[in-house]
Amino acid sequence: MSSLGYAASPVGSNQSADQHTRSAVHDDVTPGEIAVGVIIGRSSEYFDFFVFGIASVLVFPAVFFPHFSKLNGTLLSFAIFSIAFIARPVGTAISMAIQRRWGRAAKMTIALFLLGVATVGIAFLPGYDSIGRTAIVLLALFRFAQGLALGGSWDGLPSLLAMTAPTGKRGWYAMIGQLGAPLGFVIAAGLFAYLYGTLSESEFLSWGWRYPFFVAFALNVVALFARLQLVLGRTYTQAMQERELEPVSVTRLIDEEGGHVAIGAFAALASFALFHLVTVFPLSWISLYSDQPITEVLLVQMVGAVCAAFAIVASGKLADRFGRRNTLGAMAVLIGLFSLATPLLLSSGVVGHDIFIIVGFVLLGLSYGQSSGTVTANFSPQYRYTGAALSTDMAWLVGAAFAPVVALGLSSRFGLIAVSLYLLSGAVCTLAALGINRALESRESAGAD
Repeated sequence: MSSLGYAASPVGSNQSADQHTRSAVHDDVTPGEIAVGVIIGRSSEYFDFFVFGIASVLVFPAVFFPHFSKLNGTLLSFAIFSIAFIARPVGTAISMAIQRRWGRAAKMTIALFLLGVATVGIAFLPGYDSIGRTAIVLLALFRFAQGLALGGSWDGLPSLLAMTAPTGKRGWYAMIGQLGAPLGFVIAAGLFAYLYGTLSESEFLSWGWRYPFFVAFALNVVALFARLQLVLGRTYTQAMQERELEPVSVTRLIDEEGGHVAIGAFAALASFALFHLVTVFPLSWISLYSDQPITEVLLVQMVGAVCAAFAIVASGKLADRFGRRNTLGAMAVLIGLFSLATPLLLSSGVVGHDIFIIVGFVLLGLSYGQSSGTVTANFSPQYRYTGAALSTDMAWLVGAAFAPVVALGLSSRFGLIAVSLYLLSGAVCTLAALGINRALESRESAGAD
């Protein structure tokens, strides 16, 4: 989730744009502070998205699609959920242009401000019963804005951590930013579990569900100031410039190294496909076809998210010992095997549901911990910053954006075998992309010899 300046002008026009603001920052930024900034930033972003995802199951079908069945209302909510992932690469393209013109600080301020405004807009949004279809249109627009903002919030911190990692520790440093996912989910699920469990249904649907979106706005404000302090620091700025981690045009990237973007997107597909199939999808399936209490499901998912956090940490150790690509490939195989057990587990009652969630979260942690930037070394230095951002955007779009709506829609019609096939296809795509990447590297090595 990176960009680079032109070789002839490594700092680009953003250097003068940021010069005055950086002069007010006197303290150097340590690697530990960068790691904290990565986790804070990613946690706030993931919290935003998980709040919307959970609300797509528990709130939006009743508030915005009351005239549809619960299944169709949930499918429509998931369709709106996917809009942000469509908008995300667009946001990346726009934000790279903003950074080249006005600097990194301006880009991030605009992105996080837009994210906050969109989130608060959803919190205040009247339901269908009040303003009719306008409510649905506004919900979709706010969701699109969230996607634009997330695409624009790329700060390059994970890339910087990976590139400055000590020898043999790149996998460990690469997993740090991924810890924001389970942390964001635990906070979002815990908040919804509390509100859903303590309020009456009418209270929850009229005003209770809005509180998580207000909390998301508050977290965005905290994240904005924490990350701005980092990106304006002299140590951070110098390190980014020395490694040419500055933006280039997305069109130029596609023209020159679009193949690497495609490989980068598909290399992480198994992990990204699993992402929403263990977080958002189980909640929808169980709420529609099981009597298991929603608060209980959310609590089990919170336990799963904690397990995922430990698995993400473990992925760093595994990657440093066996290689990041080998680790990601091995996890794709395990995800493929897990997909075969999915129909049995999700049709086996509470125990099966819980096993699916816990095991799924562990596999997610092991794979997602190394999914970011596994093949970004393929990019030429001047394209690595933007290449990392756009590859991740495309992985989200291809692997995760439509997972909830496709999995729920197909499984409700053809059975849970559809979920199994969807997840299996992601594992196959990951193995194929990693194989292609390995073959290209071998060919380049042979050519160099």
